[in-house]
Amino acid sequence: MREELLSPEADETEVAEETTLRPRNLGEFVGQPRLREHLEIMLTAAKQRGQAVDHVLLAGPPGLGKTSLAGIIANEMGARLNPTSGPALERAGDLAAILTNLDDGDVLFIDEVHRLPRIVEESLYPAMEDFRFDVVIGKGPSARTIRLDLPRFTLVAATTRTGLISGPLRDRFGFVARLDYYAHEELATILRRVATILGVDLDPEGADEIASRSRGTPRIANRLLKRVRDYAEVRADGRVSVDIARDALALFEVDELGLDKVDRAILDALCRTFVGRAVGLSTLAIAVSEAPETVEDVYEPFLLLCGLIERTPRGRIATPAGFAHIGLPVPGTTGAGLHAPTKPGEAPELF
Repeated sequence: MREELLSPEADETEVAEETTLRPRNLGEFVGQPRLREHLEIMLTAAKQRGQAVDHVLLAGPPGLGKTSLAGIIANEMGARLNPTSGPALERAGDLAAILTNLDDGDVLFIDEVHRLPRIVEESLYPAMEDFRFDVVIGKGPSARTIRLDLPRFTLVAATTRTGLISGPLRDRFGFVARLDYYAHEELATILRRVATILGVDLDPEGADEIASRSRGTPRIANRLLKRVRDYAEVRADGRVSVDIARDALALFEVDELGLDKVDRAILDALCRTFVGRAVGLSTLAIAVSEAPETVEDVYEPFLLLCGLIERTPRGRIATPAGFAHIGLPVPGTTGAGLHAPTKPGEAPELF
């Protein structure tokens, strides 16, 4: 029985299901209206000219659809998508092997492009500009350079850390776009589409409830929908209503704002343990048993966006809204520029 659960066929089915959730063309893509309009113009113009579309850099937090957009660009252009990632390209030879296997019009997708090694990044410059690749053979005085001509391809790169991309690389992209967090209505639309694909009986109110706790991110919304679906099938009749969604998300420790266990642990440390005092990142990370990089990159941005914490020259502090969210009074003045407290569970409208 255990072998059946871990069979390759089961893995392939799960991968196929994940793939079908991604939109395949711009018409199916929900949200990012300005970006969709820009891409539609670019792709239509490139098809009319019979040329490959210009290189595209997509930036933004994880889970907003950068990989999906790379697939959409390839599908709209009738081209083949060749995905890879920055950490996977350790040497210039790795990049050369991929580039020489491309055909005219193909789309090369590099995820986490800011993690490209410097030597690989510099080898990419002539490939992007002149569609050629210089290979050095040999070492010392006997070394020589061979120039390889490349097909006219499109590079679509994605990054979550735009500031880590060097200026020379960023300037070689013909179109640079940043993806924004999604509105609740857009997430609810995405959830209804995904529910249709997965065969989930999802009420409109249930979709709204899940969307409101999805942190403005489609990937999180899809993940929460699957967990609520599991709960509905085991604890109810399989139908995801607003009450079932609330009960399921409460069980999985996702609160009204979309904060999870670690988010609340950070707030609790700032409000209870340190009683509103400024706390350094390393101290805060130790208090919640997480790596400092994880706290800074994964949890802190959303807490800042919600207005629950602030970063000051002295460290991180909880705002009055942060104290109110966990049901504690503000212990006097916690810093300059803080907002008036809200009722527990309330926060400014974000998306």
